Amino acid sequence: MSIYLSGLLWVVGAAAAGAGSAYLVRRFGLSEGRPDNNDAAGQVFTIVSGLQAVIVAFVLISQFDAVDAARDGAFKEANAAVAASWAADALPEPTRGEVREQAAAYARTVQDVEWPQMRAGHTVESDGWAQLARLRDTVADAQTADGDDWATDRKTEAANQLWDVYQARQERITGAVQNGLGAVLWFVLILGSVVTVLMPNLFGGTKPRTHIIIVSTLAGTITVLLFAIYQLQNPYAGGTKIEPDAFRWALDRLS
Repeated sequence: MSIYLSGLLWVVGAAAAGAGSAYLVRRFGLSEGRPDNNDAAGQVFTIVSGLQAVIVAFVLISQFDAVDAARDGAFKEANAAVAASWAADALPEPTRGEVREQAAAYARTVQDVEWPQMRAGHTVESDGWAQLARLRDTVADAQTADGDDWATDRKTEAANQLWDVYQARQERITGAVQNGLGAVLWFVLILGSVVTVLMPNLFGGTKPRTHIIIVSTLAGTITVLLFAIYQLQNPYAGGTKIEPDAFRWALDRLS
């Protein structure tokens, strides 16, 4: 099902549920005296809705930041692997060719093996760490002529770039394993949203039709935000679905 259709169904369903609760309250609830409670109910609603808005905004922004960080980290990792290979071009054969082949094999493993695992929310299990270790050993074992400062500097640069690959890889795998919100946070988000939607039913003085529109609109709006948070939980799937473009481009440059 399309993400847009799925989101629309959730919003419409929540709006309908909110409208139903408002209709039942106005149809069967006691209307006498409720307008007199507007001041007290308004103060409570301001506190509850304000806290809920802060929590939802904080979570939503943090999820957006996590997606951006995951995308930037993928490009950092891929670019560092390419940079390490280019730096190794100054090293003698067979090191030069081995580094390029091993860097391409690593990028291919990330693209073809690890990315589908991250997209499915599974633990990353591949030969990636071993490939990176072999790549590091190949660079470390490279022999440079005495007095060849350029080759020595390039060897050092290749080693530094591989360290950047290691760091970016560690962050990517850690982020893929730890993606998603905890049960406690989801409990707070959902319960707070339900309370926020139901609070306007304490107000009185509005016409039933107006009251139903207010509650249903509030329910639909909050559901849109919760749906966005849900889709942003896994940067490699859902609505964000970061593609391994960085590693595809890396393979093009390493071929």
